[in-house]
Amino acid sequence: MTAETRDPNMIPLLPLRDIIVFPHMVVPLFVGRERSIAALEDAMNGEKEVLLAAQRDPRVNDPNPEEIFEVGCLGSIIQLLRLPDGTVKVLVEGKLRVRMDEVVQRDPFYLVSFVPIEQGEGQSVEAEALMRSIKSSFETYVKLNRRIPPEMLSSLQSIDDPARLADTIVAHLSLKLEQKQEVLEMGSAEERLERLHQLMQGEIEILQVEKRIRSRVKRQMERTQKEYYLNEQMQAIQKELGERDEFKTEVAEIEEQLREKSLSLEARERCEREIRKLKMMSPMSAEATVVRNYIDWILALPWDERSEDALNIQTAEGVLESDHFGLAKVKERILEYLAVQSLVDKMKGPILCFVGPPGVGKTSLGRSIARATARKFVRLSLGGVRDEAEIRGHRRTYVGAMPGKIVQYLKKAGASNPVFLLDEVDKMSADFRGDPASALLEVLDPEQNHTFNDHYLDLDYDLSDVMFITTANTLQGIPLPLQDRMEIIELPGYTEREKGEIAKRYLIPRQIKANGLASCQVSMSSDAILETIRHYTREAGVRNLERSVAGICRKLARRKLKDPQRKTFRVSPAAVRRYLGVPRFLSSNNQEEDEVGCVNGLSVTYYGGELLVTEVTVMPGKGKLSLTGKLGDVMQESAHAALSYLRSRAASLGLDPHFYQQVDIHVHCPEGAIPKDGPSAGIAMATAMVSALLHIPVRRDVSMTGEITLRGRVLPIGGLREKVLAAQRAKIALVLIPAENEKDLAEIPIAERAGVELRTVAHMDDVLSVALKTDSPLLAQPTELLDWRLVGEGTSPSPSSH
Repeated sequence: MTAETRDPNMIPLLPLRDIIVFPHMVVPLFVGRERSIAALEDAMNGEKEVLLAAQRDPRVNDPNPEEIFEVGCLGSIIQLLRLPDGTVKVLVEGKLRVRMDEVVQRDPFYLVSFVPIEQGEGQSVEAEALMRSIKSSFETYVKLNRRIPPEMLSSLQSIDDPARLADTIVAHLSLKLEQKQEVLEMGSAEERLERLHQLMQGEIEILQVEKRIRSRVKRQMERTQKEYYLNEQMQAIQKELGERDEFKTEVAEIEEQLREKSLSLEARERCEREIRKLKMMSPMSAEATVVRNYIDWILALPWDERSEDALNIQTAEGVLESDHFGLAKVKERILEYLAVQSLVDKMKGPILCFVGPPGVGKTSLGRSIARATARKFVRLSLGGVRDEAEIRGHRRTYVGAMPGKIVQYLKKAGASNPVFLLDEVDKMSADFRGDPASALLEVLDPEQNHTFNDHYLDLDYDLSDVMFITTANTLQGIPLPLQDRMEIIELPGYTEREKGEIAKRYLIPRQIKANGLASCQVSMSSDAILETIRHYTREAGVRNLERSVAGICRKLARRKLKDPQRKTFRVSPAAVRRYLGVPRFLSSNNQEEDEVGCVNGLSVTYYGGELLVTEVTVMPGKGKLSLTGKLGDVMQESAHAALSYLRSRAASLGLDPHFYQQVDIHVHCPEGAIPKDGPSAGIAMATAMVSALLHIPVRRDVSMTGEITLRGRVLPIGGLREKVLAAQRAKIALVLIPAENEKDLAEIPIAERAGVELRTVAHMDDVLSVALKTDSPLLAQPTELLDWRLVGEGTSPSPSSH
């Protein structure tokens, strides 16, 4: 069907993206789609008319007729120009509204039939009123929207047709595509004008808000510029009037401070030189600020300011006893220092290192020492510090340089002889910025710290009067050279008796006050405290104990609110279980009978001493030794050493000399998620292996600790006090310890080992003779040997002659 032969009501369809053409509107279009170009070429061969309709979704590249709005505008092609890139530029003018009736042809372009939309006839009074109102609103809109030229208003005044006025205005409004399409589809001119008036009012409100925002921003910018301009004028005026008088006054004040300050000779000479340099500088220069800050730091440090030590031994002892229970070694060392200080004129400050598990009072002990000696107290946490400059400062060549933490905290203390607590010294680390532990070597060396040199100050500062105290949980994280410079004092975990006393004297009164029960009489029996310690905490310190006490006090506070008249509360063991719920910890020793291959060992953790059960089972195999329970390298080596000892003593024990080739041995330490290491479980693993191989039970009331050698010697271990306490908690009757640890028994009070028999052993033979439950002499020369080739699963070894 050609353009000449088709029905006049059939014209090509030109889909449009993001634009709607209205009648009386001339629009340039750039066309690039093949279907659209074919439609334009067909229209140029006929009446030069196309139907201009918008797509419902502009993102569709080749829309179907269903994806195009039904109502569009009949357009007349005024000019068509082909561009070099293959696209077409066409200038079209809208004629009238039409509605698509039917799609007659789809290829190579859409050919559609259309029906004109009838317009309202005549011009009513309401239409005239709407025209005046919308012209007034559009005038306001043009004043607010600078994108519309003002000449548009004069052209609107000559339009008397409501339909043309509506079509002209809607083309210049910033409306969404759907809103413009809604206006296009309205048949009545009055409806279109009314709808346009509503839309225009919304746009005017938005533009007014935008104008207010622009005005506010502009005023703020003008005020800022005005202040800057006035400041510049003030500076210029001050310069003309001799503003250096104020600067000279500041320099004079600095010189007066220097004359009154007691400094070292080197520091005084450096200050005088920097002040001379400052006088020759411009007050507003950056270098003058750097020099001024440097002088301020020197003058702010306590070079010769000291706090007087309280040398009354009895008073100091009373302070230490009132703040902490136990800790006899630490208290004795502080009192010794005060005694010597009262006898000599000058004494180097002690450098103490408190090593112990969390919660035993290391940090609070530092505060008590400061209170007992009447010194200032400063605390520096070293946990996570990995930059050497944190200790020694940055050099002044860097922008924003500052002294190190040592100098900063001395300024904060205001005295040259404070108690300086370096907390968590074992948790420092090193990276490309240096090693802070190495920087501490000079700080904590009594032979060097009297000439400590901070990178920022670049002056020698005397730290010998400072009482340095460091704290750590373990010594593993502290380098050996740093350990060598400190007097290490180990703070062991508290016993149940000590925890009970601490709870009575400190924790319970503090929590009663903290939870608003000071007006009540709250009493907690000794059995209730013991119940809390044994079944709701497992730690070396008392932090969790205090949390449990706080939990009980909170429950009492609720009861107090429910019954305001009640003034007395008594906490019994049953009340503890009721308030704190199901016990979190039970007794470690839950063996009901003597078992084969199961031995009670002893270990030391962050939480104090613990019972370490070692289990061994033997299976037919080819000599494989399996070790499970997250054992460390040292503990694994102890297991291999124990097995080598058994192989060397196989004949004495009644074992086939080749037994290890016929069985697999599995050693396991329960609570496999917890890492375990150390050599002290050697004799426990050896005993468990002997028990499993000979099928002789091990006494459940016996516990042991000690390192084993290949020849069966039992070597000394550490943490004896904590291990004895663990055995006491587990109600172990007999503890076997190395003979070389007998000297350490003097440090364990009788009350702490009550109910536990401590027996020393020097050789593995002594251990087996006590721990294994057998009536016959175990290590006598046997007359028969055990044949492990006959051992099957679930059977016991049977003797056979060889």
